[in-house]
Amino acid sequence: MLTLLVNGAPAERDDLLHLALVNYGAFTSMQAEQGSDGLWGVRGLDLHLARLRDAGLELFGAAPDEGEIRAWIRQALKDQSGAASVRVNLFSRAISVRDPSARGAPDVMVMAGPAAAEPAGPLKLSVSRHVREVPHLKHVATFGLIRERREAIAAGHDDVLFADDNGRITEGSIWNIGFLKDDTVVWPQGPMLAGTGQALIQRGLEAVDVATEHRPIALPELPDFDAAFIVNAATVGAPVAAIGAVRYAARPDLTALVKNAWRSNPCQAL
Repeated sequence: MLTLLVNGAPAERDDLLHLALVNYGAFTSMQAEQGSDGLWGVRGLDLHLARLRDAGLELFGAAPDEGEIRAWIRQALKDQSGAASVRVNLFSRAISVRDPSARGAPDVMVMAGPAAAEPAGPLKLSVSRHVREVPHLKHVATFGLIRERREAIAAGHDDVLFADDNGRITEGSIWNIGFLKDDTVVWPQGPMLAGTGQALIQRGLEAVDVATEHRPIALPELPDFDAAFIVNAATVGAPVAAIGAVRYAARPDLTALVKNAWRSNPCQAL
């Protein structure tokens, strides 16, 4: 069952009409887990709340209220059990195409539904020279990434990896990518979104003294890596079998390392 709230109340027709017609806002997506005591938590909740705060300040001139967001997420989860996917959108009913000048605390849409499934099998990725608009934000302007992903799938790939105009690897359509070189996990640097799943894995790797590196990665370097994986809030360490013509061997040890690093972050109570 899907629950959709706007500012804590069931979404109404006018809310959905505004969201459909005014493509201005930001969001975050997370996976919620229910404990044996029935209470809900999210790994990296602090990261998601920080993302919403920063996006609210940048896009609307004011941050949403953290306490209200927590309460509305708990409210949306009442019809879920075990695990669930949650999406929190920031928008403003005062902002329109004709008059985008309004400033103030944004409206908040919270959606909760069944937990997302991870992709099946190692992924084959195409590469596209594409940079999302305002790439440091997880915003609602998704036309470009959906178009790129559609073209990748139509060409026989599972998804698409982006590179900027200088040929630097950045991010995937809706995920971050990491590489393994010897015993070091390497994350690309460039115009991209700082993913919450990536941050949780980084925290976990640092805790067990696994070497990590953040640096620009040029397309010609892809054959130099031993393995690759993708990550977002719902997909943790899914292995990559190929990027274009570059093939990577299966590394179940890397998959286990990444998943364990992610799991080492405890759920934070809503």
